[in-house]
Amino acid sequence: MILVYTEINKGKVKKASLEAVNYAAKIAELTGASVSAIAINADAAQLEEIGKAGAKKILSVKNEKLSTLDSMLVSSAVEQAVKAEGAKTIIFSFDITGKAVAPRLSARLKAGLVAGAVDVPTINGNSLEVKKNVFSGKATAIYSINSDVKIISLLPNSFPIKLGENSSTVIDFAVDLNSVNSKIIIKEKKSTDVAGMVPLPEAELVVSAGRGLKGPENWGMIEELAKTLNATTACSRPVADMHWRPHHEHVGQTGVAIRPNLYIAVGISGAIQHFAGVNGSKTIVVINTDKEAPFFKSADYGIVGDAFTIVPKLIDAVKKFKANQN
Repeated sequence: MILVYTEINKGKVKKASLEAVNYAAKIAELTGASVSAIAINADAAQLEEIGKAGAKKILSVKNEKLSTLDSMLVSSAVEQAVKAEGAKTIIFSFDITGKAVAPRLSARLKAGLVAGAVDVPTINGNSLEVKKNVFSGKATAIYSINSDVKIISLLPNSFPIKLGENSSTVIDFAVDLNSVNSKIIIKEKKSTDVAGMVPLPEAELVVSAGRGLKGPENWGMIEELAKTLNATTACSRPVADMHWRPHHEHVGQTGVAIRPNLYIAVGISGAIQHFAGVNGSKTIVVINTDKEAPFFKSADYGIVGDAFTIVPKLIDAVKKFKANQN
């Protein structure tokens, strides 16, 4: 039995959760296991979508205590589901919740854990051999999980989503959280989501900029390019540190790690700390006046030139292309 933790955010099943269910379904094909999912405070449409991603059975948990996604409470809920289902493999997304819950659950269940998997594991007897990135993405390593219960968290945007027409059995699953002594107190909630813009960890198109823009007043063209491409905006660490852009837009080793299909870097030199957070991008486009900028060595496409000339022309080109498609 494989159990997948799924999460609802702003009325939708998180893309990363659907990826995790698809990933679990692929493992099930290889092992002959069945896939169950646990969904917290999900409605009928959301449960249906989880089923179409490959879950044959869904444990639907309705509990307001879990609405805050407190890791201690979520860990207890998932642990109860694991024991009820007799699950031997547990799948999370390697996102904020997965990073907090998977290690805690690993300790409780004495389960081997590989965090940040990038591919379907190889089956070797009772072991799962799991590939993940190491050394800031410069290499890959294969970890063998030999424990009875195994936990894998999947790096977002590393596995495609395919929704079928399969249906699932939904079961109401009650959890007992009375014994959990949570230490977390929520004093305030702030949303970093921008209307109409996909959150950075889930974005497939990202337009990012750095100190080459010379000041926050010049960010309008970056936002326009992103809007034209239906992309999400991001920035380098110095830009966030200087408060030109909000910190939640900072991508890199010490910021958000992303794996979009397209990453456009404008005025970013490409220091190793920045590249470590974006090197999973399928295609990297670099725009910089410095032809010796390190980022060009890693770019799929590079433009040496002034961003203040190139970006407006790029915006016009995209608009003309889209107009011709209509």
